[in-house]
Amino acid sequence: MSLVTQLFSLNGRIALVTGSTGGIGGALAKGLAQAGAKVVINGRDEARAAKAAESLRAEGLDATHAAFDVTAPEAVAAGVARIEDEVGPIGILINNAGVQQRAPAEEFPLDGWKRVLGANLEGPFFVAQAVGQHMLGRGEGRIINICSVMSELGRASIVPYTASKGGIKMLTKGLATEWGPKGINVNGIGPGYFATEMNTALVEDAKFTGWLEQRTPQRRWGKVEELVGAAIYLASPASSFVNGHILYVDGGMTASV
Repeated sequence: MSLVTQLFSLNGRIALVTGSTGGIGGALAKGLAQAGAKVVINGRDEARAAKAAESLRAEGLDATHAAFDVTAPEAVAAGVARIEDEVGPIGILINNAGVQQRAPAEEFPLDGWKRVLGANLEGPFFVAQAVGQHMLGRGEGRIINICSVMSELGRASIVPYTASKGGIKMLTKGLATEWGPKGINVNGIGPGYFATEMNTALVEDAKFTGWLEQRTPQRRWGKVEELVGAAIYLASPASSFVNGHILYVDGGMTASV
């Protein structure tokens, strides 16, 4: 095996990817599996998670599943403990699960605010805490939080989402600072606008797509597969001295005005 292959190999690693029954999480889980990891598919729906894992196994990839709600601390702790006992030590965590809700800030419902912050900020902390307790005992691990261009930028009608993604950026930096000395690298990936199920309405909106193409230097929507390289890099030995960094994969959106 060449040095470069070794640097980006995930052979022998176990990776938990939350919210990975489809979309960005599904693409990242598949990419990590193709790089050699055994991936644990996660979602709230047991049947969907099992089906997604079976789909990967049908391609010859190493995958299993663990269904639990990332916003429920007790369920998270039990789910992570079960993975550690039945699958093996989690060496890589990708905190991907999240939701979106759009409404004017002055009209945003309280239950919507709690739902967005719960899934996008509290959930990643609960999972990182549960996984981190095991990683700390082993003195190594990689945690990758899925941030967003909205970790840096604002946009009308999604204030809670922007607040949650700004929060997860600083959660990433805080954990990196605290756990870095103990062998755990904590980084983030900040996707721009990607054509996913969550964004179907925007993709089909010609006016919005026209704005996006003008606002993004690469003049197009991102493809979920274009996030895989960043995830493999941050999960692999190639990024051994990268900690507390947010890698924006956004076609240049955060670099331009």
